[in-house]
Amino acid sequence: MEYKIAAQFFKALSHPTRLMVINELLDKEICVNDIEEKLGLKQSNTSQHLSMLRLLNIVDYKKDGNKKCYFLNNMDLMRDILKIVKKIEEEGRRSKNAMDR
Repeated sequence: MEYKIAAQFFKALSHPTRLMVINELLDKEICVNDIEEKLGLKQSNTSQHLSMLRLLNIVDYKKDGNKKCYFLNNMDLMRDILKIVKKIEEEGRRSKNAMDR
C-alpha cells in the first residue's frame, strides 16, 4: 500500500476552514452563499476550499438555479473524522493547559 490517496485526502482536511465547511455540511446540503455567510468567508476563499474538497471527492454540488449547493459524498465517514478531530482538539487543549501550569 502506498498511502498516496490517503495522504492527499488528509491534506485536503488539513485546513481549519475546510474542516469548518465539512462540519456545516453534516446532515444537510448548503449553498455557497450560505456557507460564506455562516463562516464569514469571502466568495473566492470559499470557492478555493470547496474546489479542493470536490477534487478529492469529499463534496459535490447540485445546481439550484444560479446557486451551487454542496453536500458531503460520504457523510458517515466525515462524521467519524470530525469526531476524531474533536478528540484531538480536546486533547490538545488539555495538554496546553497542563503545560501552562
